[in-house]
Amino acid sequence: MAKKKSDYTALTTLSAKWILSNLPFVFFIGLLGTTYIANRHYSEKSVRDIQTLQEEVQKLRLHYLSLKSELMFDTKHSEVKKVVEEKGITNKGKQPVKIVVE
Repeated sequence: MAKKKSDYTALTTLSAKWILSNLPFVFFIGLLGTTYIANRHYSEKSVRDIQTLQEEVQKLRLHYLSLKSELMFDTKHSEVKKVVEEKGITNKGKQPVKIVVE
């Protein structure tokens, strides 16, 4: 039983009518798909940016801690005394004189 040629044309006409009647839904599904893909790309870019910023914060934190430890060492009484003696400033051993203005 071979199908007639008219059966195929009727089938294609029916399919074309069905597709045209559901075209807004097809566009809606396409828009949702495009939005989903764009959102995925945006979130992956955000994750990469966050990782880059976290690495930068870690490097800056390590730099801060090293500078802080150097400052703590350089401001010790013994270190300040060494630097001051090298410049020729000495402590006479006297107490400072208090000036009172009336």
